[in-house]
Order: sequence, then structure tokens, then C-alpha cells
Amino acid sequence: MTGTNTVVKTPERTHSQIFHQFFDHWLIELGTNLEQLVSAANHNKDNNHDDSNLRHLIDKSVKHYEEFYKAKSDSAKGDVKAMFRPPWLTSLEDAFLWIAGWRPTTAIHLLYSKSGLQLEARLDESVPVLLRTGDLGDLSLHQINRVDELQRKTIRAERAITEKMAKLQESAADSFMVDLSSAASENLRKNDGDGEVKEGVGTLNSLLESKEDKLEEVLHMADGLRMETLKSVVGILTPIQAVHFLIAAAELHLRIHDWGQKRDAT
Repeated sequence: MTGTNTVVKTPERTHSQIFHQFFDHWLIELGTNLEQLVSAANHNKDNNHDDSNLRHLIDKSVKHYEEFYKAKSDSAKGDVKAMFRPPWLTSLEDAFLWIAGWRPTTAIHLLYSKSGLQLEARLDESVPVLLRTGDLGDLSLHQINRVDELQRKTIRAERAITEKMAKLQESAADSFMVDLSSAASENLRKNDGDGEVKEGVGTLNSLLESKEDKLEEVLHMADGLRMETLKSVVGILTPIQAVHFLIAAAELHLRIHDWGQKRDAT
């Protein structure tokens, strides 16, 4: 008696599942990058900065963020809605989202916060203010002016994207949607089918696809501004300062994710 081999088909993974797996690996790599950045910062405490090594780590870290947005963009093409209800994030992280990600000006607030903390630490340790340590507590007046200019520019860009998103959200009640929803409701009242407008299914699908395309466009604008702001902040800083900034960014990202997981588990 001969047996037959049964081929079991595994279900095809969704775009959301693929990105979720990518995100988990990306976080692990972020932790590895953080360890390397911290090691470099500790090694350069004596101001004997190896700028070539620091720039290598900075480029590696920035590229890591670029890979994140590239993967996010690819997934959004398949299912943009998943980016706005990300199962890979915790409820704590969800609470801080602005158009499916962190608000770009957060990078600037992070820079100011870390700069103030490092300056305070020097004062607490009675380190003379005029003695430069190379970290973010040593921002020059020129750097501060450039950061201030970047902040104003970024706020303007955020407002423009927010307005675009608001118009898209308001379009949920435009005349086309209201007309279709009214017709579908009338069908329900007549017990005719499942409530769809039979003659207008194509119109409805076309309309929803159009809105999803616009949603994807807004997401790309927001992610583009996030990446642009990160690069601009890094570009204003010296190599050792950029390392300290990237350390603070990675620590904040990882710890908020950890805290969120613990709160969701309770």
C-alpha cells in the first residue's frame, strides 16, 4: 500500500505580519547600535575623539533609521491602514503617535532635554563650565541658533502635514461618502442584501482606494519629515555630540517600548 504525500499550504503572511517581524529584529539591532554608541562615548571622554570611528557609528545608526522607513514604506504600499493601527507597538507608544509615528519636533525636544541634563550633571560634579567635555552640554551659540531655526522650520512643516491629514479625515463625511452611506442604509431598511449599494460597489471601492492612496501620501510626508529632522539635528552636532544624541534617541525609543510592554502585561 503506497501512501500519498499531503502538501500542507502555509497561510501567506500579511504585510502587517511581515513588518511586525521586521520591527522586532530592528529593535534588537537598535539595542546593539546603542551598546556600540555608549562604548564609543565612554572611550572618548578624555576629548581624544576618534572622529573617523564616530562618523562610522553615526552613519550606521542613521542608516538603521532609514532602513526602518524604507520597510515601513514598502509595507504601507500593501496595507497603509496597518501603519495607523500598529500591533507591533504598545498602547503607551500608541498614545504618543502623530500620523503613525513620533512627532518630528520630538527629536529637537530630545536634544534640548539631553543638553540640559548633561550641563546640569557637570554643574553637580563641580566641573567648570568653561571646561568643554564635548557632549551636548557644550552646544555653542551658533549651534543653538541653528537648532532654533530648524525647530521653527519643522513646526511649519508639521502644521502643513497636520492640515493635510485633517482634510483627509474630514473627507469621511464628504458628499460622496454621505450619498453612498445613505443609499446603503436605505437598502438595509428594505432588507435588500447586506446593505451595500449594489449598483455602486465599484464606485465605493474606487472612492475608498482613493482615500487610502491619499493616506499613504500623508504618511510618506510625515515619515520623510521625521527622517529629515533626525538627519538635520545630527548634521548640526559635532561627531561626539551626535553620538550622545543618538544614544539618547535609542534609549528613549527602547525604554518606552519596554515600559509599554510591562504596562500592557498587567
